[in-house]
Order: sequence, then C-alpha cells, then structure tokens
Amino acid sequence: MNYTAILQEIYQQIKRLPVTGTVTETIPELAKIDPDKFGMHLTTLNGDDFGIGNSDEKFSIQSISKTLTVAMAFSLLGERMWERVGVEPSGNPFNSLVQLEYEKGIPRNPFINAGAIVVADMLVSQLKDPKKEFLDFVRTLSGSPNIDFNRSVAESEKQTGFRNVALANFIKSFGNIENDVDTVLDFYFFQCSIEMSCKELAHAFFFFANGGITKSGQQVLTQSQAKRLNALMQMCGFYDESGEFTYKVGLPGKSGIGGGIAALYPKNFTVTTWSPRLNEKGNSELGMNALELLTTKTGMSIF
Repeated sequence: MNYTAILQEIYQQIKRLPVTGTVTETIPELAKIDPDKFGMHLTTLNGDDFGIGNSDEKFSIQSISKTLTVAMAFSLLGERMWERVGVEPSGNPFNSLVQLEYEKGIPRNPFINAGAIVVADMLVSQLKDPKKEFLDFVRTLSGSPNIDFNRSVAESEKQTGFRNVALANFIKSFGNIENDVDTVLDFYFFQCSIEMSCKELAHAFFFFANGGITKSGQQVLTQSQAKRLNALMQMCGFYDESGEFTYKVGLPGKSGIGGGIAALYPKNFTVTTWSPRLNEKGNSELGMNALELLTTKTGMSIF
C-alpha cells in the first residue's frame, strides 16, 4: 500500500472542500487556534511513518485523552472498573446530565464527560501522584518524553467548566465519586490539556492496534482488554455521531474538541488527524472527511 501517495491525494482533496465548521468557543484558549491548520499521520504496525500538513505540530488532545485514562484504569483495576461506568452508547451530547438522573449516577460509557470524570476519580484513588504518573504513562505510550500539559488550557477549562462541575457533584450525590470533587476535576482538566502532535498521538495509539503492546514492545493491556476498548471506541468514540463515523469511516477512534481524531485499524495501522474546525456535534469536520477518504481509497476498515 502506497500510503505516501494516498495521504497526498487526501491532502489535495481536503484542501478543496468547502468548510463550514468553527473552532470551539467553550474553552477560550482553544478559540485562539488557527482554524485552517490540518495535519494527518499514519503509523503502520511495521513501524513506518507517513505524515502530511501540520502533523508534527502539537495541539490540545482534549477528549482523546479519555481513551488513555481508560486504558490506564483498565490496566490497574481490570473488570472491576465497569461496576462504576457502563459500556453502552449514550445517544446524548458529551456533556449531558439527563441520563445520570435515572441511571443513578452510573455514566453510560467512559467517553462522555460524566464517565471520564468517574475514570479520573478511579485514577486519583489508585495513583500517588496522578498528574505525574498519567503524564509518564502517555510519554511511555508515545515514546516522546517531551509531551506535557498546557497549563493555560487547563486553567481556561477550569474557569469555564461549570457543566463539568455540575456533573461531578451530581455523580458525587449518588456516591460514585470517592474523592474530593475539586481534586478529581483538577486532574480531569489537566488530562484534557495534554498537547501532542498527530505523529505522537499515532504512536501513543499503537498499542490499541497491536493487541495491547506499545511501539517499544511494552505490554500495557491484554489482547482481550485492547479488543474491548476498541469496541468501546467504535460504539462511543464520537458521542452522538458515533454511528455516523462507523457508517462512513468504519474504524474505532476517538475525537476531541481541540480538533483531533485518533483512529486505528487493528493489526494494521493507527491514524490521526488534526483540524480545529468542528461540526455541530463537536467533531473535526475535515478530520472526519479525511478518514472517510482514507478507508475508501485503501479499502481498509473493520467492515
């Protein structure tokens, strides 16, 4: 497969598409990003790298971090973690409070904000220094020691994250947050503020495509655990647009409102995109188009 030529074709087609999406305004720091950036990177399981556009430029991965906190919690707690968070699609916006009321504080899945906050609480309970240990975990996955939090973005989230504060306190009222709410939210805002390039993110996702084993050969998850998290990404990785992404692209993946998307084809490759303009569901408009073109041109999807 000539990935270099395919990515170049995609890049040329993407640049000609009409764009209607807008950069997120929910986090003021992210609203400052150049909306016309576009990067894409593909890493094969043989270790070959292919990148186009702004694929080496760091961006805020936001909710893509939820896949990595879930992986860390799963590696520490195993099946016990699913007693506190479900594995079902929500069908509601990522920051919805609606379902929590009648499901008694158990979030539908770990990729909506409520679920990610419960996972953050699990890690705060399990780790002595949650921020440092999680950052070390991400650096190990990606093989990049210079990955870091963006403290300005984290602070911006903290100042405007009223709905997340409401979610956390609501979950706490059902007894599904064990630690101090402010401590849990502080960790959550920092995890979302991690900055990575498309290349670093593709390397970090390598273990999802490789039966739980990182690019450097470290076993992070069992093959069964990796399979289960891939299934979760397939069903829930794009909030209430997950069905659309499955229909058009056909890969497990996860989006973030920083404009990033990370996806994978098990036993073959990982692929990431970054384009800050979001559609009305909060997913990268050009990123989704680029990944649809990739699976169409290569004929490689899980279906």
